[in-house]
Amino acid sequence: MGSVSNNEILHDVPPYIRVYKDGTVERLVGFDVVPATFDSDTGVTSKDVLISPETDVTARLYRPTLTSASQKLPLVIYFHGGAFCIASPFEPMYHRSVNNLVSEARVIAVSVDYRLAPEHPLPAAFDDSLAALRWVSSHAPGGNGTEEWIKENVDFNRIFLAGDSAGATIAHQMAIRLGSKPDPTIPKISGIILINPYFWGKEPIGSEKTDHFRKAMVDKWWEFVCPSDSGLGLDDPLINPLADGAPDISGLGCGRVMITVSEKDILRDRGWAYYETLVKSKWEGKVEMMEIEGEDHVFHIFDPNGDKAVNLMKRLGTFINQQYIRL
Repeated sequence: MGSVSNNEILHDVPPYIRVYKDGTVERLVGFDVVPATFDSDTGVTSKDVLISPETDVTARLYRPTLTSASQKLPLVIYFHGGAFCIASPFEPMYHRSVNNLVSEARVIAVSVDYRLAPEHPLPAAFDDSLAALRWVSSHAPGGNGTEEWIKENVDFNRIFLAGDSAGATIAHQMAIRLGSKPDPTIPKISGIILINPYFWGKEPIGSEKTDHFRKAMVDKWWEFVCPSDSGLGLDDPLINPLADGAPDISGLGCGRVMITVSEKDILRDRGWAYYETLVKSKWEGKVEMMEIEGEDHVFHIFDPNGDKAVNLMKRLGTFINQQYIRL
C-alpha cells in the first residue's frame, strides 16, 4: 500500500482508493503481490516480462507443462479487473485465477499489467492493452519478438482476449478497435471472453433502478477513473458499448464471444443487454452466455478454488478449445 498522507482527502472512492490533496494515492485493496514461480499443484510456470520500456508496462506469462518443447497451444491475453484503478497480474488472487485457467484450458497466457488511474487516467489502460497485443503479435512467424514461450509454443491461429470486470471492458474495446480498424500486423482474434463485464450507463436498467446505493458507487468509480469534459460521462463508449455514438457492436473483430454474469451482481443486466444486442446485430459470429446462480461480482477471483469457480474455468476451457474437440 502506498504511503498515507495526513492531508485532507480529495477523493474517497470506497472500497478501493483514496486520493489526498497533496497528490498521495492510497490504495486500500489489490496492492499485494506474489512472485512468478512454478506451481506444483497445477504444473504451471510463470515469469514476468517487460512489454514497453517507454511506459514500463509489464506482463506475467504463464505456461502449462508441455508434452514437447515445440508444442503449440492457444494464447489467452488476459486483462485483470479492478475498476481501472487497483489490482495487477501479480496480486495473489489474480495470479491464482489465471494460473487455474492456464491449467484447465491448457493455454499460454499473457496477463497484462496496464497502468492504473488516477496516476494514468483513461484511456491509458486501453492504450497499454493494445500495446501488449502488438507486442505479442511481434512474435508471430516473421516477427522480431524474442520471448521464447510465445515464439515456440503459441498457435497464432488461436488467440483469445479475456478479462473480468474492467478487464472484460478492455477485451471488448480491443475487439472493436481491431474490427473497425484492422491492423495487418496483428493476427486474427479467434474470440473474446467477458467475465462479469464492467459495462455501465447513465439511464438505469434492471436492478440498477432499485439498488440506489450500489448504482451510486459504480457511478462514482467511472467518474473517478475517467473524468471528462465531453459531457459523455456514464455514457462514454469506453464504458457503455450500447450508448448512442458507440461503435457498432456488429463490428467486433472476432468470430466468437463468451459472456458470463453473476446472479447477484449489479452489473448483471448490462451483461445480458450486451448479449441480447449482439445476438440481434449483424455480427456473424457465435456468442455464448453463462449465468452463475447465487454469486456476486468476480466471485471466482475471491474464491478461485471454489466449486463454482472451478466449473467456470472448465466452461472457459471448453469455449477456447471447442472446435478442436472430437465429437
